[in-house]
Amino acid sequence: MSGPDDGGTAGRASTDDFELAGVPDAFQRLWTPHRLAYITGEEKPRDTGCPFCAAPGRSDEESLIVHRGQTCYVVLNLYPYNPGHVLVNPYRHVADLSELTDAELVELQTLTRAAVEVIRHVAHPSAFNVGLNLGEVAGGSLAAHLHQHVVPRWAGDGNFMPIIAQTKAITQTLGEQWRQLHEAWNGVAAGVTGATDTAAADHSRG
Repeated sequence: MSGPDDGGTAGRASTDDFELAGVPDAFQRLWTPHRLAYITGEEKPRDTGCPFCAAPGRSDEESLIVHRGQTCYVVLNLYPYNPGHVLVNPYRHVADLSELTDAELVELQTLTRAAVEVIRHVAHPSAFNVGLNLGEVAGGSLAAHLHQHVVPRWAGDGNFMPIIAQTKAITQTLGEQWRQLHEAWNGVAAGVTGATDTAAADHSRG
């Protein structure tokens, strides 16, 4: 509000104010383009059923599938802990390790190893968290469909935000992450697995 002696100019921006717009201040800006896609729901699953069963029926780009194997596939996590966080899933809807066939178990671990090498090549992380959450009590948000996490970690990537604000800053869009990993997979993973894309015909790209 303007006072009796300010001529009604209080609250108006002067030319000097605009000249200062580019001057650095004490605040650090945290640019997180991934958050907009999360907030608007652009990258949230629209299926009412199991998203891990539905994903292979769409194109790699639409489902963010990095690689398709014969019994398992690798996909980006829609809500990653860190950039490059992928999940290795069997195509079959099974919940426990005991339900996997020998072939599925071997490929689950083979693709996990390859994912580590591809992410290492693309993003140069300092370390990884790799593991399974078997059951809801163990932290599995989609416990009905087994999936193995591969999470890249960097020195100093931990801070107060996930603990205090329950917020994780992701500094790269999922589309950019998918493109980098998808393009690098065959060249890098071939040296690890001894083979390139061997997807079965019924799981071919859409």
